[in-house]
Amino acid sequence: MTAHSKHIAIVGAGLVGSLLAIYLRKRGYKVSLFERRADMRKNMLQAGRSINLALSNRGIRALEEVGLADAIRPVAIPMHGRMMHDVKGNLTFQAYGKEGQYINSVSRSNLNIVLMNKAEAEGATLHFNQRVTQIDTDKTTIAVTSPENHLEIHTFDLIIGADGAFSAIRQSLQATDRFDFSQAYIAHGYKELHIPAGTAGAFQLEKNALHIWPRQSYMMIALPNPDGSFTCTLFFPFDGETSFTALSSDHAIKDFFNANFPDAAKLMPSLLRDFYQNPTSSLVTMKCFPWVKNKTLLIGDAAHAIVPFYGQGMNAGFEDCRILNILLGKYHDQWETVLPEFQNLRKPDTDAIAQLALDNFIEMRDLVGDADFLLRKKIEAKLHSAYPDRWIPLYSMVTFNDNIRYSEAYSISRSQKKIMDEVMSRPGIETTWESLDLASIIQRLPNG
Repeated sequence: MTAHSKHIAIVGAGLVGSLLAIYLRKRGYKVSLFERRADMRKNMLQAGRSINLALSNRGIRALEEVGLADAIRPVAIPMHGRMMHDVKGNLTFQAYGKEGQYINSVSRSNLNIVLMNKAEAEGATLHFNQRVTQIDTDKTTIAVTSPENHLEIHTFDLIIGADGAFSAIRQSLQATDRFDFSQAYIAHGYKELHIPAGTAGAFQLEKNALHIWPRQSYMMIALPNPDGSFTCTLFFPFDGETSFTALSSDHAIKDFFNANFPDAAKLMPSLLRDFYQNPTSSLVTMKCFPWVKNKTLLIGDAAHAIVPFYGQGMNAGFEDCRILNILLGKYHDQWETVLPEFQNLRKPDTDAIAQLALDNFIEMRDLVGDADFLLRKKIEAKLHSAYPDRWIPLYSMVTFNDNIRYSEAYSISRSQKKIMDEVMSRPGIETTWESLDLASIIQRLPNG
C-alpha cells in the first residue's frame, strides 16, 4: 500500500496533532483528525486553562519545515532572558544565551488556530465534538461518540494518539498486556492570572523577558502578549500553611500578593476575579512504554507529558513530529520499520527532558536569586565564551541547539555539574573566579 492510499486517523487536533497532520498530508497520506472539543476557531476557550508557551529552536525548526515559521513570528514575542523580581521589586536580568538568542512567548490558542488552518489547507479533514471512546489495535478501528451519543466505528490503516496527557488512546493501550505506565503529580498546582496593558497598549513590565518572582517554595512567572498584557502563572502548593487552600478570602489573597509580589500586585486590577474564576490546575509527569501497538502510535503528551518548567513540552512534541517525518523519509514510508525505531529513538530523549523539567522547577523557584548560583552561571558563561564548542551550558543545549538530543544534553550536564561542584567548593572562589585556569577545567570533560 502506498502513502497515497493509506488513511491515517489522528486523535487530538491540538498543537501536535495538527502539526503532524500537516507533515503527513505533505507526504501524501489521507488524514482524518478527531477532536473531542468544539472548533476553537469558532468557540474560543475560556482563559485560565493553559500556560503561555515558550517556543524555542526545536519547535521553530519543525514549523519552518512545514512552512509556518513566518506565520508565527508576528504573534510571537522574543524573550532574551529571565527578569528576576525580588520581594522589594528589585530587578536582575539573566540572558538565556549568547546575544541574539531568545525564546518566544506565544499563545497556545493562536498557535493552534494557525496549525489547524494549515492542516485543513493541506487537505486534512477535521472532525470536532467527536470523542474517541475505544480503539481496537488488532483491527485498527476507533469508536467515536458524537454529542448526541451517536456511536460510529471507523477503520484506518494507522491510528495516532496525539490527544494529550490524559489520552484516551493511551488509556486503551493501558488495558493491554505488558504496557508500562506511570504518573507523578508534584505538590504544586498552577493558576493563571493577568497583568493588563498600560496606557495606549504599553507594556507595564520589560517586554522582551520572561519575568520570574522566585520565592523558594513557590514562584510566579509572567510572559508577554502582543496586546501589551502579560499572562501570569502562580505555581503554588495545593495544601499547607502557604497554599491555594490557605488563600480562601479576599483579605488573604490581597495580603499575600502585596507581601510577596508587591510590584506585580499593583499592576493586577483583576487579581481577585482572576484568582476565583480561573481554575487551579495540577502538574503531572506521565511516562509509558511501548508507544506502539500494532499500527497504533502515541505521540507528544500522550506518550510523555512533562511539567512546564523547561518550556519544552510543546517543543518536544513538535520535535516528535519532525523526527517521525525524517524516519518516514529514511525508510521510504515503511511504517513497520519506522514505528519501533521512532519509539526507541525518542523514549530516552523524552525521559531526559522530563527529568530536566522537574530539576528546572527547583532552579527557577529556589536558585535564580542565590549568590552561589549566580556565580556558578558567571563561571559557566566564561567557560562557554572561551570554549564555545566544548562547554555549552545546559539551557543552551536544550533550548538553542536542536542538533543535540535531550538525552545527550542531560548526560553532558551531569559531567558539567560534577566539575562545577568541585570548582564552587574551592576556598575563596568568590574572589578568585576570574583567574581560574579554564583550560584545566575543560580537560576534565569527557573527551576533554
